[in-house]
Amino acid sequence: MGKEPSGGTGLPPAWRCALDAGTAGRLARLEARLEEEARQVQVYPPPGARYRALELVSPERAKVVVLGQDPYHRPGQAMGLSFSVPAGVPVPPSLRNVYRETRADLGIAAPAHGDLTALAAQGLLLLNTALSVEQGKPGSHARYGWHEITEALLRHLARVAAPSVFLLWGRHAQASLAPIDTRGHLVLAAGHPSPYSAHRFLGCRHFSQANAFLESRGRGAVRWEIPDRDAPSLAAP
Repeated sequence: MGKEPSGGTGLPPAWRCALDAGTAGRLARLEARLEEEARQVQVYPPPGARYRALELVSPERAKVVVLGQDPYHRPGQAMGLSFSVPAGVPVPPSLRNVYRETRADLGIAAPAHGDLTALAAQGLLLLNTALSVEQGKPGSHARYGWHEITEALLRHLARVAAPSVFLLWGRHAQASLAPIDTRGHLVLAAGHPSPYSAHRFLGCRHFSQANAFLESRGRGAVRWEIPDRDAPSLAAP
């Protein structure tokens, strides 16, 4: 059923030093497993987009980290950036609530699309804790060992990055960061923006707090406005 192999191109060079030999070996075995499974089922995101978040933001450039759980599991949605979907794909409910909060917090109008590449280009690491999923089966790769990989990446980032902001929306994101020493960084926690828990997210004012922290550390505020025109698309081929 899978139309093409799922094997990615591997971690971008800037992130490879985050993995010790044992963790790198586990990642290689995980990628081989995905390559094999993709011969039978559809695995998201597309192979070239698996490490997109890490390609766009090196550890030293990360200003804000937004932790998601795993990629979107429906066709055409997953693009390697947490909460983001390609232009032309309907904006998911959770992201609509994120836009609702940026408007309430900063007075920013919501864009007509859900492509967050413009934010990643500013140093927002939009990272899922699991970097693959089987079509139609959310959480299906949660036990594949991705968490060991992403925990190592986040631990490295917390050591080498200038003071950054970690936005933890929901218990899963909060638990994922718990083992990591984030002293010197700002950690903001709230409910997940899903419609089921948005009442614990809306009103959090994380975006203005993040900008205030970054400016106080000389890193510059994030431009949370997302342009409607010329939105890049990373839809599956």
